[in-house]
Amino acid sequence: MHIVADENIPLVDAFFSDLGRITRLPGRRIDGHALQDADVLLVRSVTPVAAATLAGTPVRFVGTCTIGTDHLDLAGLAAAGIKTASAPGCNARGVVEYVLSCLLVLSERTGRDWRKLTVGVVGVGEVGGRLVATLEALDVHVLRCDPPRAEQAEQGFVSLDELIDQADVISLHVPLEVTGRHATRHLLDTARLDRLRPGAWLINSSRGPVVDNLALRQVLEARGDLQVVLDVWEHEPDVDIDLAVRCVLATPHIAGYSLDGKLRGTEQIYRELCSFLGRSADKTLAELSPSQGVGTLLLDSATPPEWVVAKALRYVYDVRDDDARFRSMLVAATGVTQRKEGFDRLRKEYPLRRECQWLAVGLADADGQPGTGTRTGQCERMLKAAGFSGARRHDLRG
Repeated sequence: MHIVADENIPLVDAFFSDLGRITRLPGRRIDGHALQDADVLLVRSVTPVAAATLAGTPVRFVGTCTIGTDHLDLAGLAAAGIKTASAPGCNARGVVEYVLSCLLVLSERTGRDWRKLTVGVVGVGEVGGRLVATLEALDVHVLRCDPPRAEQAEQGFVSLDELIDQADVISLHVPLEVTGRHATRHLLDTARLDRLRPGAWLINSSRGPVVDNLALRQVLEARGDLQVVLDVWEHEPDVDIDLAVRCVLATPHIAGYSLDGKLRGTEQIYRELCSFLGRSADKTLAELSPSQGVGTLLLDSATPPEWVVAKALRYVYDVRDDDARFRSMLVAATGVTQRKEGFDRLRKEYPLRRECQWLAVGLADADGQPGTGTRTGQCERMLKAAGFSGARRHDLRG
């Protein structure tokens, strides 16, 4: 069996080498010609896959190691008898941590306490649902907007227009739907962008076309009060430089690019392929996951809880690093081709990034004993809500 895989999928050899021969290629170079003798195709979000792409090839299984499937022609592939699989929820935690890091930066730059703002989450699925749960555990007031779920008579949702009117912060987590009753292309158009509250924060880490990028640039030219973060772009890998300059934070589609999220995606597709082949999945991520980036952070128990949580989050991931690398690339690029290549290079050469679960945060008194008291309890509660694990006793005493 011949497996063609995006070169940015980690642990492909470890998981799939027993199943067949593997060819790794840049995601944007995977086309029908590269699949002439392939049986299995493994991709990420940069590779569009339609039935026409696979026509005349032996490919019968397409797995995307990502949450989203808008780059797959699901109906066409199904009609052609090709099995498709995705990895729902695999990078959700990475996106949550991206949003938390953005909130910390925006709070610092505006002087507004993010935990006292009303956050509107648009799209309450795998990613949005986890973000809502995390924010509410941190005592943040959250508004939920998810029209398809609201139509099913689920409670607790507001309309998008209500959310725009009430939210200080809007975080987008919807799939890209170009047509239909719940189309999300240009969900935020000129009219809705104009209605954003004074000083509103807008974060888009879903899909670029969910926000009309031209309209957003024009609105930002007129309104200096808005604070915008974009991780996704309407015509990526080509980026509107004038829009990027007007964003407080700009990154190259890496919100969910934690190593752990990508590893979970690989494992989920491995299991799907084994099921498709009628084989047992005898390899697990627990066995294959690397230890790089795993550690313990020890702090004095008298440290204020808000400071501990903020520093721990930034210890794990600081969005300002990705913003700086992205802006440096845009400045150095001399044309569209170099911008596109630079965009993909930043993703291919993305640095090590683990998730909060791998950092044990401990609070100790001067004698090395675990901290006690109300402040320690509050801090431990907030750390757990943010996704951190607690340090063991021997970590605290050395």
